[in-house]
Formats: sequence, structure tokens, C-alpha cells
Amino acid sequence: MDILNKTVEEVASIARSGEVSVKEIAEQTINAIKQKDSKIKAFVHIDFDAVIKRSEELDAKKDKSGVLFGVPVAIKDNMNMKDTETTAGSKILSGYISPYDATVVEKLKNAGALIVGKTNMDEFAMGSSTENSAFFNTHNPVKPEYVPGGSSGGSAAAVKANEAIASLGSDTGGSIREPAAFCGVTGLKPTYGRVSRYGLIAFASSLDQIGPFGKTVKDTAIMLNAIAGFDPRDETSVQTEKEDFTELLGKDIKGKKIGVIKEVRDFELQEEVKNSFNDTVKALQNAGAIIEEVSIPHLKYALPVYYIIAPAEASANLARFDGVRYGLKVEGKDLRETYEKTRTEGFGTEVKRRILIGTFTLSAGYYDAYYLKASKVRRLISNDFEKAFSKVDALILPTTSTTAFKLGSITNPLQMYMNDIFTIPISLAGLPAISIPSGKDKKGLPIGMQLVGKWLAEKELLQIAYAVEQELGGKNGI
Repeated sequence: MDILNKTVEEVASIARSGEVSVKEIAEQTINAIKQKDSKIKAFVHIDFDAVIKRSEELDAKKDKSGVLFGVPVAIKDNMNMKDTETTAGSKILSGYISPYDATVVEKLKNAGALIVGKTNMDEFAMGSSTENSAFFNTHNPVKPEYVPGGSSGGSAAAVKANEAIASLGSDTGGSIREPAAFCGVTGLKPTYGRVSRYGLIAFASSLDQIGPFGKTVKDTAIMLNAIAGFDPRDETSVQTEKEDFTELLGKDIKGKKIGVIKEVRDFELQEEVKNSFNDTVKALQNAGAIIEEVSIPHLKYALPVYYIIAPAEASANLARFDGVRYGLKVEGKDLRETYEKTRTEGFGTEVKRRILIGTFTLSAGYYDAYYLKASKVRRLISNDFEKAFSKVDALILPTTSTTAFKLGSITNPLQMYMNDIFTIPISLAGLPAISIPSGKDKKGLPIGMQLVGKWLAEKELLQIAYAVEQELGGKNGI
């Protein structure tokens, strides 16, 4: 039986029934990775022996009730996993073996998941194409000469290539949703604080959020069931009652109000993306939803606000990588020179750029002019969303303005930053959003549409996304 074409729910059901052992599932997964990953390069760290050992432990368990029992799951390499190399795509962490599990990794294990490896990413999650990895580029499984998106490109590519059934990524300004769109899978960024960040190597602490990739909306809902919840070890974790995020899937969305953001028209869209957006709006109407126009007046300021706030937080977070405590160490004649040589050799170009930007905007003479002002505009953007959500139940907009671009084709950093123009505003507001496949362009490259929900309203967001998915034709590969 070919397991790897199946969904999370199907694989867990098969594994629980014993129809196929978890060890057989592990062997199929390992074979797929060995056959495909030399071209795709989704994974950066894999221990096949550990995967087989874990599968045997799962087969021996009496309690097979875990929601992810036997499901092969890949995790982005900025999430700590005990006794496993964790590098966040950076040379400065080469050889670092984590002494503990991130909360999400603990939760995956408790849910019975078969963790198959760590996926490649832009260094410290800084990028939109996975070309900033210190190790190698990841390729888009649909067309290998194109990027998979970033920074969670390896996690999206692994699911699209059937090297894992589902995966985890992290999203700071679009790093789950953009690669989901480029690769043609489903990717969910939960509400900020919904999923614990304990054990996630920080980029920008007020923006980072872990979320799932899957083949379908239901896959991401099941994954969210496994990883969501309050964690006292994370001071930003939101204390809420346990929810079943699959509860509303398949329920009628007749009468639901969906907002179309009028300011999106101010940005240039690839023609096929524009057509796909119109088709998705029609799909919502066919499912009984009511479309209304709303305004997010400060939308155009989101990109500059993000590229002040995120680098500022990064400059503080990355100060801990100094060659003394862990990872790479390049000896100098004194401590200062050791710091300088280690960070010069250990960090890549984009990470250095953002550290410099962040340090500048936080400096005494410029804090008020840049960081403080950006924080105030961030609040205005959040207020815009609050006002919009007083009128509608969800918002729809393209995930990206174009489909995937060729590897090496964008060399201007500002042009690269523009890829996240439609994902960044949602991150600044801390709202949940999901990207679902909505078609393909003339080259056969996937197009993604983004649905945005109210704060902590993932159940309703997934309900709407599921209805759209059914109208558009089901699981990825539209």
C-alpha cells in the first residue's frame, strides 16, 4: 500500500488498525527520501536509524490512540529536538546538539508522530526562498529550477514531494504561507500565542509562530490539535480551553461574511494570481458566503514597519550567538576578537544585513524616529483589522502577488522582501491565516490564496477554508 499519497487522517487510521505497521510506514518514507531528496534537498538533518527505532517503539505501544499515530512528520530546523543537530540553517550553529525537545516536538511525540527529520530553511528564518540557508538550496518539487519559498521551504517541499505526510514550519512574516503557496500545499499560521514557542530558535519574538503544513485543510486542523495549547514555559502563550479544530469542518458557511481588502488593488498582481483570486471569491459565493469590501488603510505601511521591528528584535535575539556558549567558535587573540571572528564567519549575508539594520534602528539617536514610530504604526494596522472584523467573519487575499520565481533570479534584497507584502500585515496583527492551493499558472506553478481569521478563531477560519477547498476541488494538486 502506498502510504505517502494519503492524508494525516488516513495514515493514522491505517497505522492504528495495524493494516500497515509503523515500521513499514517508516521504511516507505525513508525510501522516498533516498529516491527524491538528492534533487529536492528538503532535509538538512536525518537519522534513518533513529526513525526505524522510533517506528518499532510505536508498533510496540499498546495505546495507539494518538491523533498522529504513525504519521511521518518533518520539522523545521529551528525547533530543538533532543540529541539532534539543530542549526536554524546557519553555519554558526553547526554541530550544536540540542539537549532538550521544543514543546511542539514533545507534543508531536505524545501524539504518536513519527518524526522523520529536520528540514532546510533560510538562515535563522530570514528569507523568502530558502536560498539563504548556509548549507544548500532547496528546490520546488513542482519545478526544481524554481524556489520553494521561504523561510520554511524545506518543510513545504517535503510535504509536496511526499517525503512526509505533514510538517511544521515557523512563520514570522509569511514563512509558512508563502512556501505553501509556492509549493501547492496547505499552510496554517495560527494566532500568535496559540502554539508554544518554547524551544523555537527566535528570529523576532513578537512575530514568530509555529504552524503546520499538510496536503489538505483537515491535515492542518489535525496537526493544530496536536500542537496547540497553553505552555507555562512560554510567556507569550495564550491560556485557552482545549479545542477540536476539526469540529466545524464540513459545516455550512452560508451567510458567512468574507471581506475583500480594497487596498490589495493598489499592488500589481500576476494575471493568473488575479484570476485565481476571482475564482476563489466565486467559490466562496457558491458555498453561500457573502462578499463585502473592507478597508485596511495602513496596509501599504506594513512592509517598512516589519523591516524595522523584525530586524530590531533579531539584533537582540542573535546577540547570544557569540562562539562562547554553543556552536561555531573561531579563536581570536582576545574575547572581543573571538566574538568578531565567530560572528563574521558564522553568519550569512542576509543575517548580517538584518542585524545591522536592527542595531541601527535601536540605537540611541534613532530609536524614536524608527522603532518607536514603527511600533505605533503596527498598532494602527492591528486597529484596521479589528475594524474590518467588526463587519466580516474572515478576509480573503492572495498569499503572494506572483507564483514561484527561479532560483538565483532575485538578487535585490528589497525585491525579495516584496514577496511577503500580503502576509506581513497579518503577522503584525498576530492573526491566524491559512494558505490553500487555488490553481496553477501557465507554467504549471501553484497559486495560493490566503484566508485570514479573527484572533483565536482558527475553528471558523478552518471551516471556511475547508468549504473553499471543497469548491475548488479537494486536496493539493488542483
